[in-house]
Amino acid sequence: QEQLAESGGGLVQPGGSLRLSCAVSGSIFSMNAMAWYRQRPGKQREWLATKPLTGSSYYADSVKGRFTISRDTAGTTLYLQMNSLNTDDTAIYYCNGKRSDTEYWGQGTQVTVSS
Repeated sequence: QEQLAESGGGLVQPGGSLRLSCAVSGSIFSMNAMAWYRQRPGKQREWLATKPLTGSSYYADSVKGRFTISRDTAGTTLYLQMNSLNTDDTAIYYCNGKRSDTEYWGQGTQVTVSS
């Protein structure tokens, strides 16, 4: 059973940046793909970005060009670099891992964009 733990959320001003981290108890390389999702207040959880085990990462239109998904070389941590944040980015951000038919989720980290 993999465990995922997000960190790095907080309060940031509009136009600012944050980098979220997701620590994986096992190895990212045992997953078919890793992804970031978020849930904005009163909205459904939405997909943001995916980093497959092989191949290029891909992004939702809402964050393309502003957010970057990456992983460390050891395969223990997934990142989400978020730039040019605006108030619509306020949400709880979740890390997700997929292995065959199983999905793993972290507990989420709160990001609040406010002046």
